[in-house]
Amino acid sequence: MASRLPPLKALRVFEASARQLSFTRAAEELFVTQAAVSHQIKALEEFVGLKLFMRKNRALLLTEEGQSYYLDIKDVFNNIHDATEKLLARGEKGAITVSLQPSFAIQWLVPRLKAFNALHPDVDVRIKAVDQPDNSLTEDVDIAIYYGRGRWPDVHAEQLHKEYLIPVCSPLLFSGNKPLESPKDLINHTLLHDSSRKDWKRWFKEAGVKGANVNHGPIFSHSAMVVQAAVYGQGVALAHSVLAKPDIDSGRLICPFDEVLESKSAHYIVCREQQSDVGKIAAFREWVLDTVAEEQEGDFDESE
Repeated sequence: MASRLPPLKALRVFEASARQLSFTRAAEELFVTQAAVSHQIKALEEFVGLKLFMRKNRALLLTEEGQSYYLDIKDVFNNIHDATEKLLARGEKGAITVSLQPSFAIQWLVPRLKAFNALHPDVDVRIKAVDQPDNSLTEDVDIAIYYGRGRWPDVHAEQLHKEYLIPVCSPLLFSGNKPLESPKDLINHTLLHDSSRKDWKRWFKEAGVKGANVNHGPIFSHSAMVVQAAVYGQGVALAHSVLAKPDIDSGRLICPFDEVLESKSAHYIVCREQQSDVGKIAAFREWVLDTVAEEQEGDFDESE
């Protein structure tokens, strides 16, 4: 014999109304209208064939049958609540797989993971470094960091920072016989390129330098590689500000000029829309956003 269950939506409305003894407060709690509450109560009463509420002196009261029914089901709702809290707590522990490009993993995420581990010792972060993410979250990935313009369908994406392209080089270049006193001096230096030569072309145009040959110098497939080439004095790189920051802070790189170029793209933290506020995924997402916000405050701000 098939079991007969009442409409679960109506049952939830009944539990809230019986607990509050008010259709108005139940409607506010459930974010519905009072008319919707009345409709669901009527549907439940028709299902059970009994009156569950009555009004006396303008007050809402439970009938004898309604009181008995409420006492029987309230523990069920409490149990569901407790079970859900346990499930969400489990979601805050265990492993989380993060997919991102190797350069961002090496230059930014890995050096800072110790701070996340201290805050969330029950979460093990698994790094999945991929050269060219296909901008889709596979089943084995919980959260990702994409580089682009934020136009990805069916995901929750938040921009991490403003991205600037800045000229950087090793202090060793200043001890050579080629000066680096103004942007036009770059004509006499090797330019290091990240993926393409277009960024240097844009930078020279913004800096007002004519005659620079951007069609020379090595091209590196990873941003971390072009930064390291600059550290070793192999030329001047137009580096992503976030990726170059550790070497600038340590003195391994310097910014010879103030001219910076705001990138049209940036890094975004991405997860499934329905999981953005759940357990360990939310914890990692919020930590990344907070860390970036603290570090970027004031960095390369053209308004200053």
